[in-house]
Amino acid sequence: MPNEPVILFFILGLMAGIVRSDLKIPGVLYESISIFLLLAIGLKGGIELAKVPLATIAVPALTVVAVAALIPLLAFPVLHHIGRLARADAASIAAHYGSVSVVTFAVAASYLLRQEEPVEGYMVVFLVLLEFPALVLGVILARRSSGATRWGHLLHEVFSGKSIVLLIGGLLIGWIAGSDGIKPLDRLFLDLFKGMLAFFLLEMGLVVASRLPDLRRAGAFLIAFAIAMPVLAGGLGVITANVIGLSVGGAAMLATLYASASYIAAPAAMRIAIPEANPALSIGASLGITFPFNLLIGIPLYHGMAVHIEGVL
Repeated sequence: MPNEPVILFFILGLMAGIVRSDLKIPGVLYESISIFLLLAIGLKGGIELAKVPLATIAVPALTVVAVAALIPLLAFPVLHHIGRLARADAASIAAHYGSVSVVTFAVAASYLLRQEEPVEGYMVVFLVLLEFPALVLGVILARRSSGATRWGHLLHEVFSGKSIVLLIGGLLIGWIAGSDGIKPLDRLFLDLFKGMLAFFLLEMGLVVASRLPDLRRAGAFLIAFAIAMPVLAGGLGVITANVIGLSVGGAAMLATLYASASYIAAPAAMRIAIPEANPALSIGASLGITFPFNLLIGIPLYHGMAVHIEGVL
């Protein structure tokens, strides 16, 4: 979807980084936009969640989390045995691909809105739930035959992280206040969302350009993995979505969540839990390859998969 306006901002940042432009987004502005996006996504999800009885999404949520746990379990042996990566590196990368990307979620929401494809509003609940299981599994895979892990420190780092606090906080505020209560904040959190996302993606393009040298060092195997894994996970997402009865838009969104790779929560958690893992490999693959792949090719591909399967069933 290269003609999607917010994606054009990402490409602009990427090109600016590649030609070594002096373009920079001030750190304070980047931090502020990150907070805005996380809160806005949480609020939107909370507003939609208020319209749905919690009991109706309990079983689908458990199913989504259980299936998502398969992703790091599939990725680890591929990375460790076929890619011949060290156990720590394979476990860390598997955790990144089992966790999710909030920004990819936001871009998919924008894309599906432009396609006039309705999406279940409570998908943001799945986004929050899917942040955690892969991180825990990544540590178990890394430590299965070695020493102890500082579980208390790790869990505190994951649950008290900025992204989780803002997502859960926004979700609860939107759920408690409902659409009428949030109406005075609509212009700030809803009307400005796409503009803020465009600024954020401009910065992400610059960051991705800075990670390209890491990828060249990682080699062909990791680059192939960073493209094949999201497609496989996306297919798993479409099948799962049909099993639990999501719409075409919901299926495309769940596929995108499964296909995305974390580059915010997972690096922070893995730095504590598996300090011997090389972050250049995990962040280089998730941010340098999978993130742009999903933005430019993956999201329309997962939407196409969802439409196709809906037509077959």
